[in-house]
Amino acid sequence: MDLKALYHISYGVYVVSSPLEGRFNAQIANALMQVTAEPPQIGVCLNKRNCTHEHVARSGLFSFSILSQDTPLRFIGHFGFKCGRDVDKFALEGLEYVISPRGCPIVLNHCVAWGECEVVSSLDVGTHTLFVGRLVDAAVHLGGEPMTYAYYHKVKRGTEPETAPTYRGKGASV
Repeated sequence: MDLKALYHISYGVYVVSSPLEGRFNAQIANALMQVTAEPPQIGVCLNKRNCTHEHVARSGLFSFSILSQDTPLRFIGHFGFKCGRDVDKFALEGLEYVISPRGCPIVLNHCVAWGECEVVSSLDVGTHTLFVGRLVDAAVHLGGEPMTYAYYHKVKRGTEPETAPTYRGKGASV
């Protein structure tokens, strides 16, 4: 079996955020998609070891910010390669975000568009949980070109953490 075939599945790059007991957390995710049109629902797959997973599982809320192609690697790294149990990701200097009426943080830096969801279902898929959320709010923020995962790897030369659904191990190439 040639697992390199999976490199051709199209993904985006997103910041997924969630509140829990007065604290916010966020992470980079690539496994996010619209799963139904009526009602609009979004699926996001999060590693069970990630702090954001705990926030979404317990609060029943998540937001997603669709990142633009011009998003710096440092910004992605802040949300993708640091643990929210060790770092307050919302204390990043220059971070712009709003809090929805439901209490969910929405990251605005480099944000093409965003959405907010209330979890309606979840599925245990081994190392990850697939959360399905009913879209309760959404807006185009800056517009522009969204970053694909292929662009992140080929142009930005980005990598993925061990907790990413697409992690292939150290030294794997796209």
